[in-house]
Amino acid sequence: MKTIDKYVFQALDNYPYSLEETIESLDYAFSYDAKNTMVLCLYGRIQAEQLWNYEEAKSYFQEALAINIHALEVYPYYIQTLILNEDYQEAQKLIDFALTVKGINKSDIYVKKTILLEAQLQFKEALTAIKNAKLYTLQFAFDSDITEVEKRIKSKIDLIKYKKKPKKSKKEVKKKSK
Repeated sequence: MKTIDKYVFQALDNYPYSLEETIESLDYAFSYDAKNTMVLCLYGRIQAEQLWNYEEAKSYFQEALAINIHALEVYPYYIQTLILNEDYQEAQKLIDFALTVKGINKSDIYVKKTILLEAQLQFKEALTAIKNAKLYTLQFAFDSDITEVEKRIKSKIDLIKYKKKPKKSKKEVKKKSK
């Protein structure tokens, strides 16, 4: 095992529970190889998930993909960052491309597509995308995440349906109770 791998594993093991140790390990790994896509991806995740600095996170993810377009670890986090930053068109383009990358977890990418559609309040389209996520899932543990996203979208659909129902006046309620 290379020394850089040791530091990458330490960083991954520490994230997100010990950010100080994560950064320390990442800095060591980065000093060994400034073009390591896993290191750049984790730096991007810290920027997006912990510091909410989406523009900085995007630059880390872009750098990683410029180094290696097949850096599979980058796509889900980059897409999520684009969604959170409301860069919806860019997210859709990245999703479309990611689905063509050999070896990528298509189920994970379809979940991101579902979340993108959800963020745009396109709930029926989101349910279609979640079906694709279910079709492509190969991991049991990931199946429960898909189910949770589906439940959330269905509850939002129910919420909208509930809002659209006309409210009964107090007179109508009194008439029914008699």
